[in-house]
Amino acid sequence: MGNPGNIQAPLHRARALFIRLLLAVLLTSSPGAWAGNIEGTLGAVGSDTMAGLMLRWGEALVTRHPDVRLQFQASGSASAPPALLAGTTRLGPMSRRMTAEEHQAFEKRYGYPLLELKVALDALVVAVHRHNPLRQLNLAQLDAIFSSTRACGEQAPLRRWQAFPATLDWPYGKIALHGRNLASGTYGLFRQRVLCGGEFRRDISEYPGSSAVIAAVGESPGAMGYAAYNHLTPMVHPLGIAEQDSQAVLPTEEAIQSGRYPLSRFLYLYVNLPPNETLPAAERAFIELILSDEGQRIARAAGFVPLSAPTLKAQELSGD
Repeated sequence: MGNPGNIQAPLHRARALFIRLLLAVLLTSSPGAWAGNIEGTLGAVGSDTMAGLMLRWGEALVTRHPDVRLQFQASGSASAPPALLAGTTRLGPMSRRMTAEEHQAFEKRYGYPLLELKVALDALVVAVHRHNPLRQLNLAQLDAIFSSTRACGEQAPLRRWQAFPATLDWPYGKIALHGRNLASGTYGLFRQRVLCGGEFRRDISEYPGSSAVIAAVGESPGAMGYAAYNHLTPMVHPLGIAEQDSQAVLPTEEAIQSGRYPLSRFLYLYVNLPPNETLPAAERAFIELILSDEGQRIARAAGFVPLSAPTLKAQELSGD
């Protein structure tokens, strides 16, 4: 799953203890404790990748509790930490893990850590036009294609389809690149995992959503783009990705859930909860729904990958 971020050990242990105690209360309490009349508005700010999923979870919650509403501002994962810090939202969905600096800024202001929940699995995919004969690339090649810095070690940039044996007869010379914008967690994670922290090329066409990236690639035989797994369509096909000299792995549900696919990622929900307080009933019911069998079925129906039973169990026991 990649390095989730370097957080100092004492802070990490304190956060893990806090989350373990909190989840013991939230997730082992009887549903009947808040099964009566629940009402209110759930506000959330964060990942646009998770917009559809959050709304589906919200609809399922309203089915259970008709007086509850979810208002979700899908401004990108980068918008969640400042909104949580400012206190304008209690819930911050993110398609990447919050950085150590973002965690520390919150703790410095409030004196306690955010609750971090893994809520589903996703993956970054690299897609090409459905008729493109290319089937796989390794991470170093992707860096040479998408970056201006080649921090992963490739000696020369890769700019044209003729650089790959599979596409020698492909009639479209220059690779037209498409990707996400700066506010997106997908952008940040691709930069970290694929560009080795380097810089993107300036001629990449950037979009506020993954669906627009996939649409652009599907309309152009000479295009390549990176996006979220759940936005794949028959107009494109995803490439198998290899790490160094390993065998390329396609982004299937099994490969994503097991972590074999190199660009697998967790989706997160961050919650602002003071240590001596309990969540309002609506928030408690929402979290219970997300981590239930029903909530994970909703994740699959939305095109994401449900958490494995061991991941759910480990999270319930340790919050880590």
